[in-house]
Amino acid sequence: MKLTFKTLQKDHALAILKWRYTYPYDCYNFDANTVLEDLCYLLDPKNAFHAILNPLGQLEGYCSFGADGQVLGGNYGVEALDLGMAIRPDLTGQRHGEQYAKAVMKYGAARYGAQFLRVTVAQFNKRGQRVWEKLGFEQIEEFTKIGSGEKFVIMTRAV
Repeated sequence: MKLTFKTLQKDHALAILKWRYTYPYDCYNFDANTVLEDLCYLLDPKNAFHAILNPLGQLEGYCSFGADGQVLGGNYGVEALDLGMAIRPDLTGQRHGEQYAKAVMKYGAARYGAQFLRVTVAQFNKRGQRVWEKLGFEQIEEFTKIGSGEKFVIMTRAV
């Protein structure tokens, strides 16, 4: 599967805001009451969001590089490129996560010159954790998000 990356555009962001995941992944749905706020966040260059496009140029997912991938309460003292990734809901659960994640890793490491990569994954999201483990990431921390009580894990690997 040949994937390309493009800085997130408004049409991509508007499509992403409408994506709806089923339980237990529905926590990744954007809130319909904060569409303008979320749109501005997705399009803000400092958040480094990129569209993941298939060979036909269709949006299959998106990713971020940097602080957006961090969760309040985690220890991010070691320098690393934080990766965030989401795949279109109708494409999840089809065992392609590893291909998407590998492409995000490769693109991010090349674009940002990273030597060390890091992901923060919700503790309940075992499917996501398995994807990153298959790509050589190891869990280094488990923590509770400040203000919500949600549990997360931090995973890292060298490039």
